[in-house]
Amino acid sequence: MKWKKWLENWDMTSLKINLKFLEMEWTPKEADKNAAWELYIEMLTRISTQYLEPEHGDEETALQSIFSLFDLTRNIIKSHGRGCMEFSKIAVIVLNQKIRPFTAKWHKESIAGVFHDKEKCKIFRQELGELQKELRKYTKMLADMAGVEDLTSLEMNG
Repeated sequence: MKWKKWLENWDMTSLKINLKFLEMEWTPKEADKNAAWELYIEMLTRISTQYLEPEHGDEETALQSIFSLFDLTRNIIKSHGRGCMEFSKIAVIVLNQKIRPFTAKWHKESIAGVFHDKEKCKIFRQELGELQKELRKYTKMLADMAGVEDLTSLEMNG
């Protein structure tokens, strides 16, 4: 299967990817599967994919949880080495194109103290909800790459 087809299967065609790359074969190896499994479990159990009730949690902690995906992903890539190139290709793209714009914007906002403003908190949670939709797709992709049953939609969320 080509990368293009695999991304289409997961409704991730909005990613900006080099056309030559999209025509390459998608051939995950055992290291890719293991790396995908590790990140899948981390994402499945974090605010990155789990609904945050309006009256629960706080915005700074949610932002930090999303930001921590950078270190988690880097460490997983480093621990599996060059054998997890297929995982690395999609992981880096999702970090840079989906997660980084959100964390960059809200990190700057949090430094300015906007999480003391209820309206800004409401906007943050709306944007977090949009990011979560994209990251749930990514989590499903990771389950597919890992070769495991996907549990992303196991629970009913708000």
